[in-house]
Amino acid sequence: MTIVSNKEFFTHQEKYLDMALNEQIYVQRDNNMFTVSIAGEYEEPNMIFEPDADFYRSITMEEVREKLHRVVDNLYTSK
Repeated sequence: MTIVSNKEFFTHQEKYLDMALNEQIYVQRDNNMFTVSIAGEYEEPNMIFEPDADFYRSITMEEVREKLHRVVDNLYTSK
C-alpha cells in the first residue's frame, strides 16, 4: 500500500499507475483519500447493434413529411 499526495501523483502519474498493477495506491487530497484501481484491459466497444422493437416501429423521413403535410393541410383547410 502506498499513499501519495495529489501533487506527487500528478507529477509522476506513469510511475504510480504502473505501481497500481501490483499494489493499492492511495492519493490524498486535503482530508479526502482516493484509490487508484485498474479496470483491466481496454476492449473496443462493439458498436454494431441488432435491430430492436424501436427500429421496426421507425418510419422514413418521407413518411414523416407526408404525415406533417396532412396535419398542416387539415389545420388550414378546416377553418
